Amino acid sequence: MRSINITEIPGFLFGHAQNEEAATGCTVILAEEGAVAGVSVRGGAPGTRETDLLKSENLVQSVHAVFMAGGSAYGLQAGGGIMEALEARGIGFTTQAAKVPIVPGAILYDLTIGSSTVRPDSHMGRQACENAFLNKPFSNGNYGVGTGAVVGKISGDQFAMKGGVGSFAVQVDDLQVGAVVAVNCFGDVIDPYSQRRLAGVYDRKEHTYRKTEAVLIEQMAASPSNRFSENTSLGTVVTNAALTKAQSNKLSDVAHNGFARTMIPSHTFVDGDTLFSLSTGEVEVDVNSLSFLYPYVVEQAVLKAIKAAKRSHGIIAYQNVKYRVK
Repeated sequence: MRSINITEIPGFLFGHAQNEEAATGCTVILAEEGAVAGVSVRGGAPGTRETDLLKSENLVQSVHAVFMAGGSAYGLQAGGGIMEALEARGIGFTTQAAKVPIVPGAILYDLTIGSSTVRPDSHMGRQACENAFLNKPFSNGNYGVGTGAVVGKISGDQFAMKGGVGSFAVQVDDLQVGAVVAVNCFGDVIDPYSQRRLAGVYDRKEHTYRKTEAVLIEQMAASPSNRFSENTSLGTVVTNAALTKAQSNKLSDVAHNGFARTMIPSHTFVDGDTLFSLSTGEVEVDVNSLSFLYPYVVEQAVLKAIKAAKRSHGIIAYQNVKYRVK
C-alpha cells in the first residue's frame, strides 16, 4: 500500500471555492461519467440534499457530483450552481426532455466566524466546478468547505481551534481509495495511533487542552440548550472499486469509524456527520478490504485537515499551540 494524491484517481475531479474574508466555502467532487454512490448520515443535526435518492431501492444508480459546503442550510444553494455548470457541459441523467445532473450534498455550520450573512451560493458552486474542470490545486486546510471550520466549541470560540478540509488516498495494486473530509466537529480531534490530542478545547492562557468529554460530564446536570449546535463534519470517499449501490451505502456507514477514531465525541445530537461514497466501478475487489480502507483514509484525511489548518479570524490552529492536556 502506498500513499497517492487523491487527484490521481481517474474519473473524479476536485475543486474548492471560498470567501476567506467571510470564512466560508464549498468543495465539489465531480464524476462526469457518473459514479455509483452511497451515503450514511450518523449525526443528529444534518443538513443534506438529494440523499434519499441514494437509498439502495431507489431508481437512480449513479451521481455526477457531490458537494460539501459551509453556510449552514443556506449553503445548500451551492448545489444549484453545480447543476448549472454540469448542464452547460451536457452532463446529467438522461430524461425525455433534458439531462438532469444528479448532485447530492451536505452542509456544515460555519456562521460564527467571518460573516454570518455571506454563505456559499450558486455562484460559488459554479466556481468550485470550474476550478475542478481547470485542475486548480486541491489543497488541505483553510480551503473550500474547510474555510470556516472550527472544532472544540463546547466552551465557546475563545477556547475553540481551527478545523479545515483534508484529503488522503492510497493505492493497493490497481485499487485506489481516497477521502476528502471537512473537520468541524463538536468534540476534540485525536491521533488514533499516539492518542495525542491535536485540536479541541484549548486554554490559551494556560497553554493547556481541556478534554471535551470531561467538560460534558461537568455540565451533565445543566439545562438542555442549543448552544452547541454549530458543528458537523463531512466527508466523501472515492474509489475505482466495483461496488453496487447497496455496498456503497454500507461502506459509507463503515467509513464513519474513521470519524469515531479521531473525533471524541463523534456523531452527537449537535453534529450532522455525513459521509458519501463514490465508485467508478473499474476494479473487482473483496469488499472486506474496503471495510478497512474506507475508515483508514477518512481518519488520515481528518489528521491532514487539522495539521494543515491555519489561524483565522482570531481562531488559533494546531500549528500555534503547545501540547499539554489538563
